[in-house]
Amino acid sequence: MFTSGRRRPSIGLVVAVIAALLLSACGVTRGEDTGLHRLRMMVPNSPGGGYDLTARTAVKIMEDDKITGRVEVFNVIGAGGTVAMARLMNEKGNGDLMMMMGLGVVGATFTNGSKARASDATALAKMVEEQEGILVPADSPFKTVGDFVAAWKADPAKVTLGGGSSPGGPDHLFPMETAKAVGVDPTKVNFVSYDGGGDLLTALLGNKIAAGTSGLGEYVDQIESGQVRVLAVSGDKRVEGVDAPTLKEAGIDLTFTNWRGVLAPPGISDEDRAAMVKVLEELHGTDAWKEALVKNGWSDAFMTGQPFEEFLNEQDRRVETTLTDLGLV
Repeated sequence: MFTSGRRRPSIGLVVAVIAALLLSACGVTRGEDTGLHRLRMMVPNSPGGGYDLTARTAVKIMEDDKITGRVEVFNVIGAGGTVAMARLMNEKGNGDLMMMMGLGVVGATFTNGSKARASDATALAKMVEEQEGILVPADSPFKTVGDFVAAWKADPAKVTLGGGSSPGGPDHLFPMETAKAVGVDPTKVNFVSYDGGGDLLTALLGNKIAAGTSGLGEYVDQIESGQVRVLAVSGDKRVEGVDAPTLKEAGIDLTFTNWRGVLAPPGISDEDRAAMVKVLEELHGTDAWKEALVKNGWSDAFMTGQPFEEFLNEQDRRVETTLTDLGLV
């Protein structure tokens, strides 16, 4: 038989190549089907904080329910979220990056003198709202929110409060508005800012502060175990599973809620924005996300498109006004 000098590929090799091609075609994730490449989720504070908890919960559900392929979650710490916000703005046009953020980041951009504004990024979705709580360690002398308020009014300087957000964030705005509601001068409040819920918990359990103000979802385990007690919650209804009154039930005329949402860098394409919003819509529709809302004491506040853009603009105005009144900007 006549043969050329060039060897033919073996049948086994041909089969292997075809199989590899078929596997690679079948291995496309739903995230890639929607036009996304490998997604990254940036968290603007330390591990253990509210943004971190919300981001990692969301990403795990995205991956488990095969809404996306693997999503890289990473923390960018500093200046209450301002460092992360600057990075987001510097990644203009990058359609593979999302950032979990909320009221704390909005406030930090003002108090840290940043020119970056949440309303200048690409609005993807508002995800949740969450009540704040007044938290004390198990051995605190304050047994009720009335005990706490009495000591606070007697000498604000002696009652050190801590929060897991910078001035202008929810953990700061909440005690300032509470002070005003009970007759304490907000400018006299002794407030210490921590970079996230993890650092705040360490200070609280170490008795470095008398009380902390934070979202309750960050401390589910500590509340259930009794390490941390909740004196009062900030919303208009009690939180299921938490033995604490609302402020209004305790005679304090105030309701307050925090929120969290997702942004992308400015200048991304309409296609990338639509693909990322679709991923978040699919996440929002899962049973696992609904279970996470209940477990973490979050309220569903899903919002996309122009309503979320308008909400971000309103939050910029609200925070700037409050901080101006406190003389912080």
